[in-house]
Amino acid sequence: MAEAATTAKPKTKPAAFDTPKFELPRFDIPKFEVPKLEVPAAFREFAEKGVTQAKDNWEKMKAVSEEATDLLEDSYSTASKGAAEYGLKVIEITRTNANAAFDFASELFTVKSFSEAVELSTAHARKQFDAATAQGRELTSLAQKVANETAEPIKDSVSSAFKKVA
Repeated sequence: MAEAATTAKPKTKPAAFDTPKFELPRFDIPKFEVPKLEVPAAFREFAEKGVTQAKDNWEKMKAVSEEATDLLEDSYSTASKGAAEYGLKVIEITRTNANAAFDFASELFTVKSFSEAVELSTAHARKQFDAATAQGRELTSLAQKVANETAEPIKDSVSSAFKKVA
């Protein structure tokens, strides 16, 4: 009796979400003969021309997009170089102005009277105003040069693209 208890398999309950297994009935799909239609030659030619034209247009668009990509790479490179040049010019101007300020401060320590200090200060202000004007012109000129060098290839490319389309 003890042996029977050890060999019996415990009963397990089915899981709550187990679904009963069943198969869908199989139906045979009837075979219909499709009538053989011959496509008219005009329609075939029209379709072939459409495919050929689509391929040509695809090749043109691919070439134009590659051109545009190259142009943008060149423009970004030019703009990057121009921005670096502009930044270096700003650093140079800052160094020049800082040196001028230190020179003015050292000269100001050597004055012996108030009138001499006013005269030195006025001369320094005039000199710095002229320098700032020249520096502003130089930075403006450099910015215009960079903008033109960056925009000119884009402008030329857009013009040539419109000429090709027209």
